[in-house]
Amino acid sequence: MKWLCVALATLLTGCATTNGDARDPLEGLNRKVYAFNDKVDSWVLRPVATGYRDWVPGELRDRVRNFFGNIADPLIGVNNMLQGKFEDGFLDWMRFGFNSTFGLFGLHDIASDMGYEKHNEDFGQTFGRWGAGTGPYLVLPLLGSSNVRDGLGSALDFYFDPLGEVRPYRVEYGLWATRVVQTRADLLDASRILEEASLDKYVFQRDAYLQRRRSLIHDGQPPRERDVDTIPPEESK
Repeated sequence: MKWLCVALATLLTGCATTNGDARDPLEGLNRKVYAFNDKVDSWVLRPVATGYRDWVPGELRDRVRNFFGNIADPLIGVNNMLQGKFEDGFLDWMRFGFNSTFGLFGLHDIASDMGYEKHNEDFGQTFGRWGAGTGPYLVLPLLGSSNVRDGLGSALDFYFDPLGEVRPYRVEYGLWATRVVQTRADLLDASRILEEASLDKYVFQRDAYLQRRRSLIHDGQPPRERDVDTIPPEESK
């Protein structure tokens, strides 16, 4: 699983084509991968996630969500530390400690009730904080929207994911499948809005992804983007 993601990210970063959006020079390839992902979602993921949401009690789904959120906190803390946000990183590890013990292996998010905020960090954001450019926008098979920087970051996220250390393998794969279904179930309402509101789902999702990632890297306060198309010729030299 880990090495497959690394190989896919490496393969896609080596491809090239051209189109009208400078952020998305691989649009022709990306649209093909997007169409493939959309079919997989329509035929498999969405129906399974819908059944999961409709038949599994909400209280149990909350416990599942809390469990996977808890095992993500240590690596989130590492990324906060790598970004120089030492207090946030320490609090992430505190969250993991409290939820893993008093919260019964993370099934109950008591840390949030105690005022320890849940953070969202990954290696792609860390690379962004270090000044790495995004590179071309990518759509990865099964994984969806990304870019060169976040694709490489995702490979590290998967490599260090604690689920990769679970044995036997049937338990590991079961946990991966459960997390995917839980995550997709949480996005059912968002995907419905996407279907209803967008004339071109690909463009809508691409723009939303790039905007969200930029916001996450800057902790919700991104600097204003300067439109390079409006720079006078003498200033662009």
